[in-house]
Amino acid sequence: MDNDIKSALACLKKGHSPGKREFLQEISVGTAFMLDFWREKYLAEYLARGGSKIKFLTGRSGSGKTHFLEMLALEAENMGYIPVKLSAREVWIHDFKEIYSAVLHQVNLLERLKLCSHEIIRQVGYDPEAIPQDMTLVDYLASQGKLDPLTKLEIRQQLNQLFLSNPLIDNNFALACALLTGSIMGHPTLEESSCRLLQLWLEGNREARLPSIRRLGLSPSKVTKYNARHMLRSLVEICRLAGYKGLIISIDELDILVRKDDMPELRYTRMKREDAYESIRELIDEIDTLKCVMFVFSFDRRLMDDDRWGLKSYPALWMRIQNEIEGERFNRFADIVDLDRLVDEVYTPDKIVEMSTRLARLINRYDEGARPLSLSTAEELYARARFGKVSLPRRVILSTLQGGVEEQ
Repeated sequence: MDNDIKSALACLKKGHSPGKREFLQEISVGTAFMLDFWREKYLAEYLARGGSKIKFLTGRSGSGKTHFLEMLALEAENMGYIPVKLSAREVWIHDFKEIYSAVLHQVNLLERLKLCSHEIIRQVGYDPEAIPQDMTLVDYLASQGKLDPLTKLEIRQQLNQLFLSNPLIDNNFALACALLTGSIMGHPTLEESSCRLLQLWLEGNREARLPSIRRLGLSPSKVTKYNARHMLRSLVEICRLAGYKGLIISIDELDILVRKDDMPELRYTRMKREDAYESIRELIDEIDTLKCVMFVFSFDRRLMDDDRWGLKSYPALWMRIQNEIEGERFNRFADIVDLDRLVDEVYTPDKIVEMSTRLARLINRYDEGARPLSLSTAEELYARARFGKVSLPRRVILSTLQGGVEEQ
């Protein structure tokens, strides 16, 4: 048994999402109720047509929030989006520049620019697949005796057309990408130190000195929390030029804004927490200026239930995300998706048995000790689903494991 499987099984036995793609797909039960809806209404239609959206995912411990985000990432990737998975434990939420920088790192900008270079190569009349991997376009043309001033001029014109003429890309961002893409193709050439300098500036790294960047023809300003959303819009457009439909950005564990019990020290002071709420509020107000991107913020119920430090403590944000009308049936269009409310809609006793059976089959394939729940046990769990701090999905997992102890 390899280490990846051992790690995935260990997560399952603790009632957590396994993180392994094959395991996720095999044990998933009930996610289709929301996932199919999001795929149809958002991924296939709204986002693909240029829209952008923000969703909030909540529920008790073990309700399947992380599992849902991982399944969403798989679905998004299959449909041509780039999934970006962040954690509020690792990324500062109060400064949007930190979010932008983390997104840029996961997107791997240089790899996307390589795909953009392939489009330019096709536009100048050549097949990018015919160029050896260890050669640039210019090297390849020179070896074929086809490199001339007109071809170089055509490359520069295509770079300008692709990046600088695009109104959705910041001019300095576009020029930096044009220079980096040109360097990938071999024209116009840049020294390695200059390429690194441009990358540092795009990342918002403090090591990028603006006077040095200006010598490359840019007139940039530092990336800050105030212009980072504009930079993100440019990044999403670069990804679209590379052949992707957009970005699906999930930010898990947002409840760390109020969490204290399992932390050696307080991560967010009152000022930083309010700055985080304000940053999300600003993102909501400016979401229509972005294109083809979806944000999903995920958090434990304590972030909603804590009136003193939670979302309700910042009225400017809460008034924008609260569901004003809540009916008896689950509203799949709601901005706040409460997974606990899905119990009545999705996790019937039959579904609980199916979930337990799939989990037991997977566990016993590599280990022993898991036993599928009987229908009577499933009915008992279903009847108690509304009570306690632990959600129904985690109770099902722990009860399926022999000797498993439910969290209190």
